[in-house]
Amino acid sequence: MDTQGGITVQRALELPGLRGGLPEVVAGADRLNRTVRWVHAGEVPNIASLLKGGELLLTTGLGLGTRPAEQRAFVRRLADRGIAALVVELGPRFSRLPSTIVETARAAGLPLVQLHREVAFVSVTEEVHTEIVNGHYTLLRRAEEVHRRCTEALLGGGGIPQVLGILADFTANPVFLETADGQLLYAAGPESGDACADPLQVWEGLRGQREARESGPPANGVLVDVPGGGHGTGAVRARIALLAVSSPLLPVHRIAAERAAGILAVVLMQARQEEELAARGRGDFLTDLAEGRISAEDAPAQARVLGFKPGDGPLLPVVMRLAAELAPAGNWAVLARAVLEELSSVGVPVLLGVRPVEGRVPLLLGLRSESERTAVADRVAAALRAGVERAGLERAGAHPPVVVVGVAGGWTAASAGLRHAAETATAAQGLSDRPWYDARRLDIDLLLWRLREHPDLAAFVDRAIGPLRDHDRTSRPPLLPTLQTYLAHAGRKAETARELHLNRQTLYNRLARISELLGTDLDDPQTVLALSLALRARRHTT
Repeated sequence: MDTQGGITVQRALELPGLRGGLPEVVAGADRLNRTVRWVHAGEVPNIASLLKGGELLLTTGLGLGTRPAEQRAFVRRLADRGIAALVVELGPRFSRLPSTIVETARAAGLPLVQLHREVAFVSVTEEVHTEIVNGHYTLLRRAEEVHRRCTEALLGGGGIPQVLGILADFTANPVFLETADGQLLYAAGPESGDACADPLQVWEGLRGQREARESGPPANGVLVDVPGGGHGTGAVRARIALLAVSSPLLPVHRIAAERAAGILAVVLMQARQEEELAARGRGDFLTDLAEGRISAEDAPAQARVLGFKPGDGPLLPVVMRLAAELAPAGNWAVLARAVLEELSSVGVPVLLGVRPVEGRVPLLLGLRSESERTAVADRVAAALRAGVERAGLERAGAHPPVVVVGVAGGWTAASAGLRHAAETATAAQGLSDRPWYDARRLDIDLLLWRLREHPDLAAFVDRAIGPLRDHDRTSRPPLLPTLQTYLAHAGRKAETARELHLNRQTLYNRLARISELLGTDLDDPQTVLALSLALRARRHTT
C-alpha cells in the first residue's frame, strides 16, 4: 500500500486483473514505486492531452503510430505528462513492443509494461480504483486515529503541547504552532529519531528560511491554518508548521495536521474566552474599587485573590480609554495578554482589567518608590499602545487611545486615583496626542468636560472666541491656531513664530488682527485666562 493514498505501479501489477495478463516490465523497472492516482484506457494518438499525471494508462497500442518518429513522440508526451506507467496489451497490433518504444521509455524514465495475455481493461480499472479508494480510506483512518488521540489527550487534562507532541510522533518530524504573523507559540519534537534533538534549533533555521523567502510555507514543509483568529470568515488565529527533518512529509501528515488544527482552534478559542473573562473580572474589581463599592480595607485581600501582590510601595493608577468608535470591538484578551507580557520585563506587579463596554483599560501597578512613577508610566503607555495595535483595536481616522496616569499612593488613594484617571481619560479625548497624560495637569479639562452640557459654557465660548470662529469659516489664514499657539507659549512671540514658521512681522500682524476682532488686549492677564479657558472648552461645545 502506498503511504500517499494511492497504490504503486508494482502493487497494481500484482492485482489479479493485470497479473492474469502475464505482465513483463521492459523499461523503468526501478520506478515501479510510482504512485498510481487513477487508471485510464485509450487508443487515440493524442491521449496525453487528456491526462493529468499519475495515471496508469492501458492500451492495445493502436494509437502509438506505425512510424518510429510517431512512436517516440507518443511515449515522450506521456512521460512529459507525468503518467505513472504505460501498459500495452500485445495482440493484433504488436506481438512484441518495438525497440523504439522500449528505448524511448527507458530514456524518459517511464515504466513500460507489456501484457502477453488479453485482459479485461474494465476489470483492471475496477480493481485498481477500488484499491486506490481503500488506500485513501486507510489514510483517513490513520489521520482520524491521530485526531482521536489528540482529543483524548485534551479530555485527560492535556493542552496544546500534548497535541503537537502526538502530531510530531506521527510525522516523525518537529511540529510548531506559530501566530498568524509568524511568531512561535509552541514547539514539539518526536520522542525518538533525529528530529527529537532540539525543535527550537530547527525553528531558528525555519525562521531564517521563511524570512529569506519573505512569505509562504518553508521549502521542505507545509503550513496548516488554525481558523478563527479575527473578525469575519477565513480569519487565521495561528498556523501549524510541519518541517521535514528526518523523514518526508506525506499527504496523510497534512490530513492529520488539518484534523489537529480543528482541535487547536477550539482550544485557543476557549483560552481566549477564559483570558477575556479573567480580564473582565479584574476590570470589574478595579471599577468597583474606583466607585467605592470595595473599601480600601477589603481591597488588598481581594486583589491577592486576583494575583496582585504589590508589596509595601505606593500604588500607581493608570487608565487607558479608546475612542468611542473603537469600543467594544476587537480582541480584548489579546490586548490584556500583550500588555502583561510587555510589562513583565518592567519588574513591577501589575493588575490589569478591561471594560469593553466603556472602551476602558484600568490598571494598578505596585511601585517600589514614587521616583519610579515617570519611568514606569512611559513603559506602561508604550505597552498599552502596542497592545491596542496587536489586538486590532485601531482604526484609520479614529482618535488615538488616551492614557492617563494618576497619583501614586495607598489603597485609599488608588480608589480615588482610578476614578479621577478614568474621568480625565474621557475628558482628554481630542487633545493633542501624547504618550500619556498626568491626571494632575488635566483638572481644568476635567472641570470643563463636566460642564459640557451646561448652556453657560457654550455661551462663554461664543463670547470669548466667537468672532475668531466666524472669521476662520470664511477667511484665510485661520487665526484660531495662531491664538492657541501664542497662548501655549505664554505670550512669547519668538517661540510662537518659530512653531508656526512665520516671520516676526507676519505674527505681529495676525495678533493685531485677533485683538481687533475680539476687541481685547492680548497682554491683559484676565483676557489671556478667559481665552485659554475658551479654547480648551470648545472641544466640548462643538
